[in-house]
Amino acid sequence: MTNPITKNRRHYEDLSVGETFPLGPRKVTKADIIGFAREFDPFPFHLDEKAARASLLGGLAASGWQTGALSLRMLVDGFLNDIASMGGLGFTDLKWKKPVMKGDTISGTARITSLRRSQSHAEMGIVTIAFDMRNQKGQQVMTLNLANLVEVRNPSSNAVEVAQ
Repeated sequence: MTNPITKNRRHYEDLSVGETFPLGPRKVTKADIIGFAREFDPFPFHLDEKAARASLLGGLAASGWQTGALSLRMLVDGFLNDIASMGGLGFTDLKWKKPVMKGDTISGTARITSLRRSQSHAEMGIVTIAFDMRNQKGQQVMTLNLANLVEVRNPSSNAVEVAQ
């Protein structure tokens, strides 16, 4: 039975290893950093400019989790809203390479690195996506690999697994 919500979206069979999607850009303001930090990551270098200047970071910096959340939002806007996504499975290899500072603009790419069918659920495929997030200077700020479930259009087919 075809899912009426996802019938016009790209399915597992429509995706290809190596496909790359642009993410962003998104400017990160002082208000963004402090607002996120107050609620989720209340360290002084995310909340107070004076304390931040005296810290290892040297200035007001976004939480790494904020960078991750902003990157996920960009992925939803640039890719996941167009596919028959069934939700995330988790991530590996998260690395915060450089802090995102007040006034930075982040953007990046998401690249499909592997596709495989679920062994136990014929209606599901698993797509692995590699993030490469950078600031306006082209400096890498975050990398991670995300696994996401994607609806299979034809569960009875025997599509092969693809990895790069």
